[in-house]
Amino acid sequence: MRILFLGETYRADAQTWINGLKEFGQFEIFTWELNEPGRGFRKLFRAVESISRIFELHKYAKEISPDLIIAERTTSYGFIAATLHKSYPIAVAQQGITDIYPFRSPLVPLKRMLQKYAFRHATLVHAWGEAMTYSMIRTGVDPAKIMVLAKGIDLRKYKFQPRYNTGEVHAIVTRSLTPDYRHATILKAFGIIKKRGIPFRLTIVGGGFLRPKLEALATELGIADCVHFTGVIPNDKLPDYLAECDLYISMPCTEGVSSSLFEAFSSGCYPIITDVPGNRAWIRDKINGRLITIDDYEMLAGAIEEYFNNRGELSNALEYNRKMVEEKASYEKNMKAICSRYVEIANQKK
Repeated sequence: MRILFLGETYRADAQTWINGLKEFGQFEIFTWELNEPGRGFRKLFRAVESISRIFELHKYAKEISPDLIIAERTTSYGFIAATLHKSYPIAVAQQGITDIYPFRSPLVPLKRMLQKYAFRHATLVHAWGEAMTYSMIRTGVDPAKIMVLAKGIDLRKYKFQPRYNTGEVHAIVTRSLTPDYRHATILKAFGIIKKRGIPFRLTIVGGGFLRPKLEALATELGIADCVHFTGVIPNDKLPDYLAECDLYISMPCTEGVSSSLFEAFSSGCYPIITDVPGNRAWIRDKINGRLITIDDYEMLAGAIEEYFNNRGELSNALEYNRKMVEEKASYEKNMKAICSRYVEIANQKK
């Protein structure tokens, strides 16, 4: 079975998806992507490019004759894929709680139009978590089209080795250094933690254009000697970084389903994350993690301090989180189910 994958293949998330399709479906994968997105007005050029290259994609699809086309992000690749719906079955995946984001962007009307077209003509709409389905249904998606299933993570790579009692907090952040992930909020919280005399190390994994500003902020807050920016690392090195840490922090302002949260669960890191719908599906506040109001660095600092004082009592929470990933977010189990569904819709079109 041949699959044409439309998406940004440089992203670790897309690579996980593609590798799962190869390993568990034995599919032959072909890829096609737009230029890497920019910021500001460059996003408008991305929208123009999405439309202008449709004929190029149609020609490529005709050459390889795929059994199925998969597209990530409904407002760009999803729309482009949907223009091929008369010839091929289409599976479109929404990447966040909604792809109509940021909400105040002047491109919102255009994004809504592109997304509705993608949803209307998709054979299957893939939601990585239940919280993502609400915006889909509001947009008019037939619920029968929706498949809710996370890709999951490869549990073979992440060893559960929680650290209940260490002399300091060793926290890790594994999100891109871009505005949506609110790294400044995290740094400000640790500025407070230092003033309270709590020893810590903070490892920030990943790259992004905000790194110089964040490094300057760490210096301004007097915590630069406790913060390590790793930059972009090979994905297979991430388990080693998680194994050294006991606390996972993620402060996005929006979230669909986070693979990085599953990775933290699997490694035995205690999670402190933002109180948004996608995260509430996995965390019960003060039961198996903490939920923090967006941008509230004082609340975050309080949660970190509380964690430091009560780490010895969290073994049940950490074990619960690992078990939850094994049951609901196993890469092997979920990708086998996803591959089976893809084969089903491809055969329906024949």
